[in-house]
Amino acid sequence: MDDLVLAIADELMSRAVQHWRPTGDWRADLRDLGLRIHSAYLAHPQAAVLTANRVSGRAHEVAADEAILGTLRNAGFADRAAVRIYHVFIDQSLAFAALDAASIAMPEQARRVDEEVWRATYARLPELTHPHIAATAELLVERMNLSGYPDALDMLLLAADAELRATTPQDPPAPG
Repeated sequence: MDDLVLAIADELMSRAVQHWRPTGDWRADLRDLGLRIHSAYLAHPQAAVLTANRVSGRAHEVAADEAILGTLRNAGFADRAAVRIYHVFIDQSLAFAALDAASIAMPEQARRVDEEVWRATYARLPELTHPHIAATAELLVERMNLSGYPDALDMLLLAADAELRATTPQDPPAPG
């Protein structure tokens, strides 16, 4: 049974990387790959919940890991930084995939009840006792039933870019 679970995990990763090709823009490449991983898992929510925490060590998973690490190393990240960012990148991609897939896999009625809590509870909290929630209630209702993954991915890549810029020697200014 476990072998079947690992085969499913590798198949999901295969679907994620199937048509991915690097462009040479490391941030765009990793953003695209992260969104592909997330999407491939969400297309099969039950399988995503079952496999997102597994390490298959199979061909497609290894190919994805090689692509991510290669993208980071080719961008100029030192090996220690590349491995740390890879770790955060893949764990974040799979964690959001599992979280979002779990929501999709819920019975429709339960999902609707959960989604309505933002409007029925949070949007009605009084400003006197919950000033920050009250001030942002409309935005919470608008956003909280959507996945936070694209924004989390952008934040991760922005932080990685700032780290790379801080460790890469800058070109000296052109003379006068």
